[in-house]
Amino acid sequence: MHAMQNIRKRSSETYHNACEVIPGGVNSPVRACRSVGIEPIIVESGRADIIVDSDGNSYIDYCGSWGALILGHATPKIMDATIEQIRQGSSFGIATPIEEKLAAKVVSLIPSVEKIRFVSSGTEATMTAIRLARGYTKRAKIVKFSGCYHGHSDALLSQAGSGAAFLNPQATSLGVTPGTIADTITLPFNDADKLRALFAEEKDIAAVILEPIPANMGVILPEPHFLELLRSETARIGALLIFDEVISGFRVGLQGAQGLYGIRPDLTCFGKIIGGGFPAAALGGKKEIMDHLAPLGQVYQAGTLSGNPVAMVAGLETLKELEQPGFYQKMQEKTDRLVKPIEKAILENNLNACVQRAGSIFTLFFGVRQALCREDLSETDPEQFARFFRHLFERGIYIPPLQQEAWFVSAAHTDEHLDYTANCVVEWLTQ
Repeated sequence: MHAMQNIRKRSSETYHNACEVIPGGVNSPVRACRSVGIEPIIVESGRADIIVDSDGNSYIDYCGSWGALILGHATPKIMDATIEQIRQGSSFGIATPIEEKLAAKVVSLIPSVEKIRFVSSGTEATMTAIRLARGYTKRAKIVKFSGCYHGHSDALLSQAGSGAAFLNPQATSLGVTPGTIADTITLPFNDADKLRALFAEEKDIAAVILEPIPANMGVILPEPHFLELLRSETARIGALLIFDEVISGFRVGLQGAQGLYGIRPDLTCFGKIIGGGFPAAALGGKKEIMDHLAPLGQVYQAGTLSGNPVAMVAGLETLKELEQPGFYQKMQEKTDRLVKPIEKAILENNLNACVQRAGSIFTLFFGVRQALCREDLSETDPEQFARFFRHLFERGIYIPPLQQEAWFVSAAHTDEHLDYTANCVVEWLTQ
């Protein structure tokens, strides 16, 4: 039904030409698809839950711009609103009315956020959060967790997830000096004992930053009371708790992971969905902390395209759609339709695999039956995943080309496409 009909000749030509002028031919490493043994897909268009490559091959898309497109590709309401804004002007480097509207919307939805500052990427948001935490607390050290990815700023590239996971296991990138990460402490996710031990000894902690639902080492769920322990321990010593909800924000619920688990962090980083498919991200939190940002305070942050009106319009229109009654229930039903047949096949065939899920994001791991932290993923089977990826790709299904990533279901995915995908996955699992 969705199998490729055309050889990917034009895509291959574009990729090889790009390799001459772009390092690796791509502008973000995972896109190169090296771990799955194919040349990267070159996308020309997308509509609803389908993307089309340069050769006219169509694919059911479970990447969704890495989760940003919760409504699907080229959503009419988003297109109409952004085109109208572009007619008025695409960028000014000056404040616009739409910034206040989106800020007010986020503040009204997220109880822990009293003020918000817009930036252009998740990396900017987490980088600013760290600087702000240090400026506010007058302390130096940051605690993060192995496998949690917070963008590519130097101080947070310590045992990071996503595409960085396969680089140097300590700094996760050449060019990051030991001095740069000297104040970054990395712990295993979900390890309450090591967390308590650290907080019993170390008092110079400015903040703890984490993905409350990690999705950059594949979807990992927090153990019961782990987030509560983080909240109580940071509060006890006067450190800040920073939730990186670049992926989980507005994805697992209208209040993100913090709403799901009933935890109020001091600062939250948003991205992806908040820009409605355009480059936008944000940092939000308590007034008393946020007001330390310039021009009110002495913590500097700036950006020419921060609060870009086109991205702000797209974000606002997206959040309006997510507020519609029953939206997240429908997302749950769509994801159930895809995931439950896969879980059934794993169980009935006693396979060494598992599905881990939060709302409309999930990961199918090969080689493990459960994963609670990055260290549990050492037994996963990358070669099996590569064969699995190609099995789906040849049948017109595109999933993130790395096992340690999440699949994203969108509101645009049809029952027909979800059923077809489930059947293709089960076919692979039971062959």
